[in-house]
Amino acid sequence: MTLAPAPPSARWVALSALFLIGALAGNAQRLVLIDQDGSGPGGSNQMAMMVLLQSPQVRVLGITMVSGNAWEPEEVQHTLRMLELIHRTDVPVVPGAVFPLLRTEAEAMHEAPLIGSFPWYGAWGDLAHHTSAQPYHGPFVIPPLEEGEPTTKPLDEDAAHFLIGQVHAHPHAVTIYAAGPLTNIALAISIDPHFAELTQGIVIMGGSLNPRTDDPEFATHPRHEFNFWFDPEAVHITLRAHWPRIDLTDVDISIKTQFTKDMLHQIAEANTPAAQYIAKYTREYYYLWDELAATAWLNPWIITKEQILYVDCDTSHGPNYGDTLTWTAANKPTLPGPSGEMQPVHVQEDLNIPLFDSTFVNLMKAPPVVQ
Repeated sequence: MTLAPAPPSARWVALSALFLIGALAGNAQRLVLIDQDGSGPGGSNQMAMMVLLQSPQVRVLGITMVSGNAWEPEEVQHTLRMLELIHRTDVPVVPGAVFPLLRTEAEAMHEAPLIGSFPWYGAWGDLAHHTSAQPYHGPFVIPPLEEGEPTTKPLDEDAAHFLIGQVHAHPHAVTIYAAGPLTNIALAISIDPHFAELTQGIVIMGGSLNPRTDDPEFATHPRHEFNFWFDPEAVHITLRAHWPRIDLTDVDISIKTQFTKDMLHQIAEANTPAAQYIAKYTREYYYLWDELAATAWLNPWIITKEQILYVDCDTSHGPNYGDTLTWTAANKPTLPGPSGEMQPVHVQEDLNIPLFDSTFVNLMKAPPVVQ
């Protein structure tokens, strides 16, 4: 599907963004469960969650944590503290999977000298070459938090059962926003075969097809993307479940976005808790991949072009283990695999960048949502 709106004026973009933040506040809120690898403080993972937390259109039922960019126990603490600082401690944080379903850190580090290394290993650092910008520590070590230690506590429940319980409590009314590795989602599906079909759908940040870039992370290996690579089996299970709808924000569209110093300056001018949290702790000027997935769910007008594909992940444990696999309806596999039939995926291809940037910045500047 291709949408081709006329180029918007700056005034129209600004008004549209403000409309999305405030005009629908009186309507029934959309329900969402956030599943995220919440590294921090600040940065893309935390800002992506804040997109949904800052919108009066949305009721966040809870945040489930999964290892990815950092280890899950540390992510829980960063996320609890973020919620304190932006005045949203009404939202529960739920511990989730510390390790992928099958892939192990030892396997990944053993294969690096054989198949080559990647620029980013997330929580695992770069043990093969010791060049990661992120200092390595073990899975249950929680370094002192720059932003201060949280006083609130996570729920005494595991992510998979929390997700299942919330979906059953609000059947056909909840969207799953999954912007990290899909381990928690796959576990929920494996425990409850009806979990996916009882939602309104799932929004995923992950996968890579053929990004147009000279960024060596993707130019030299265009089907590699970290979230899918970290837990390929979870991707396979998740994408074959019977969701009412699957929306995918992949690398191809994500690299068309950029968090800039000007955006940070605009946000920092606001004297609101969220804006000041970002101003103090966000230092990375990078792609807004998770933020795009969240903002596009809030405002579908942001996405101007998409295609329907059938998506999976290479689980062969060979040199392309974790790579993104795609087919059209004409050439997709016709027999169901162990995890079920392939499902159509709405793969985003292009976006209205001014509308996205304006919507995102205004959300980050907004005052706390009162539930």
